[in-house]
Parts: sequence; structure tokens; C-alpha cells
Amino acid sequence: MVTVENVTKVFQIPHERTKTLYHKLTNLFHSSYSYEKFFALQDVSFNVKKNEFLGIIGRNGSGKTTLLRIIAGIYQPTSGNIFVKEEITPFLEIGVGFQGDFTVRENIYINGALLGFSRKEIEKRFNNIIEFAELENFKDIKLNKLSAGMQVRLAFTIAIQSHAPILIVDEVMAVGDTIFQKKCRELFWEYKKQGRTVIFVSHDLGSVKEYCDRVIVLHKGQVVKDGNTEDIIKYYKEQILLQ
Repeated sequence: MVTVENVTKVFQIPHERTKTLYHKLTNLFHSSYSYEKFFALQDVSFNVKKNEFLGIIGRNGSGKTTLLRIIAGIYQPTSGNIFVKEEITPFLEIGVGFQGDFTVRENIYINGALLGFSRKEIEKRFNNIIEFAELENFKDIKLNKLSAGMQVRLAFTIAIQSHAPILIVDEVMAVGDTIFQKKCRELFWEYKKQGRTVIFVSHDLGSVKEYCDRVIVLHKGQVVKDGNTEDIIKYYKEQILLQ
């Protein structure tokens, strides 16, 4: 379903910043910037099989989110290739496209359209979205009047309307309160029953152990271990977290 082949991603980090308009204009002709290369990913390769629930774990800064963004097509790799055989829905930057001055109802239609749904399709799903997000009493309230938690619940609920066969998920188990997280867990078990292909990034090793058939460890931008979930989590706790 997904093949990651020798993927490297390099970012250029400037050492100096110009603070004035004069400096910015003069630097168009006489650049004084120097850059450092930061290798977010280095020669990363792996395959994700159809119906597989793959976990990717690693410490902060290991390259997990960068990798997901490349698979989703948000970033382009510096080198290497990504091959994806079917449609992907990324659960990455949940809430992108939200308009605070629009109502909850209006934002559902806007974000539904961004996911490729027609107005009629969103109308059919509207009540289910409102109910799952627990916003029955807020559907005609402006989005910016809702708490951050309520907005995240809404964004997540809209995102899960997609029926793409491949899902890319980054830390969504942290969404909402305990009750909402329970609903999310039940949803992910449903995905497993449906045989959806999922690439799942989380710091919650309990969730990784609960759902994932296989786990990859990223460390300093490289794949350092790939295998059985329990064995990999044990390795990660003993060899990576203690460093």
C-alpha cells in the first residue's frame, strides 16, 4: 500500500536574521546569510502492507511528523521516493481551514468540501458529526466562541468522515477529554475490523501496543528498529528512552 524508499529530508537553518527593512532589501543583492543543514530524515525505507496497522515511535525531534507529512504529500523529500497505491487521509494538522468568524455549521460544510464531500453528503452526515463531537447545543454558534477542546473535537470528527483506505494519524488519542478519547479508541478498533491501513504515530505506548501489528522506531531521523510490537516497545524503553 505504501512504500518509503531511501527518503532523506534536509532543512536549511539560517544562522543570521536581518531585522530591518534596509537589511532585507540589501540582502537581495548581497546575501550575508549562512545556513546549516539539518537532516530531519536520513535514508528511511520501509513498506506498509494492505490492512496493516503500523506504529511509528520515537523521541521528540526524531522525524516522525516530517515523515508523515512527506507520505501525505505536504512535504517533498530531498531525495528518495514515496509510492502510495490508494487514497490517503492525513489526520495531521487537525482544524486547518477552520474560520473562527463562521458558525460550527458553516465550518462543517467548508471542511467537508475540503475533504471532497458534496453538500448533500455533508447534509446526510451533519447530525452524526454534531453528535459525535458533542456539540448539539452549539451548531449555530461562531467557532471562535467555543473552547479549544471543543474546536479540536469538531475538527477530528469532520476528519474521520473520510472513507479513504489509508489513514495517517499523528497523536489524535490526545484529542478531547476522557469520554471523547474512549469514543476515539472505539473508532480505531472499528478501523481495525474494517481492515483499514493505518500509519499511527504516538507517544502513548499503551495505544501503540493496543492497536499496532508492527512498530518502527525512528531515532535522529533514521529507522533503528522494525518488528513485532511488543519486542519493539521493549527495545524502545530500554535502548532509546534511557539515552
